[in-house]
Amino acid sequence: MFVYEKKLQYPVKIKTPNAALAKIIISQYGGPDGELGASLRYLSQRYTMPYPELKAILTDVGTEELGHLEMIGTIVYQLTKGLTPEQIKAAGMDAYFVDHTAGIYPQAAGGMPYTAASMQVKGDAITDLHEDLAAEQKARSTYDNILRYADDPDVKDPIRFLREREIVHYQRFGEGLRLLTDKLDSKNFYAFNSSFDKNKIQPR
Repeated sequence: MFVYEKKLQYPVKIKTPNAALAKIIISQYGGPDGELGASLRYLSQRYTMPYPELKAILTDVGTEELGHLEMIGTIVYQLTKGLTPEQIKAAGMDAYFVDHTAGIYPQAAGGMPYTAASMQVKGDAITDLHEDLAAEQKARSTYDNILRYADDPDVKDPIRFLREREIVHYQRFGEGLRLLTDKLDSKNFYAFNSSFDKNKIQPR
């Protein structure tokens, strides 16, 4: 069960609307490496984690990603609030406007709607944690790219905060992977389990 605190994890106070920036930042709302996919990935993976410490990491990070989704939605909303259709069109966001007006819709910057095909839940702790490490770096890279285009300090400030959190999450998943490999032994760690030896696997 989650407890909702009615404030953003980090303040978003954008004074100057900019639909062109909103068009690219929305990728972190519903894009392939965005916050929606991250929260669903981690909150789904936690069920099959073999140790409570790993379940806790995935629950904590997955819940925080929901807060980041809220921040990105707020950024996009404030960047498009009050703009006329003409201003939206001039910024190249008219195709989005036709489908969603100024609503916040989960899609990538290129226009692809969110799809769960961009995430993986394998049910194998080692595989899932490596997936999570890569996911955090991909999200960090996306924030890097956003910062290359953003020139408004009101936008760059919360984006930098979100980027820093991706680095922290990467570190947490690294700790989780070390904890996992320390606990596994030759009886259940696939890398040392002779039952996975290619010479001993019989064809069906």
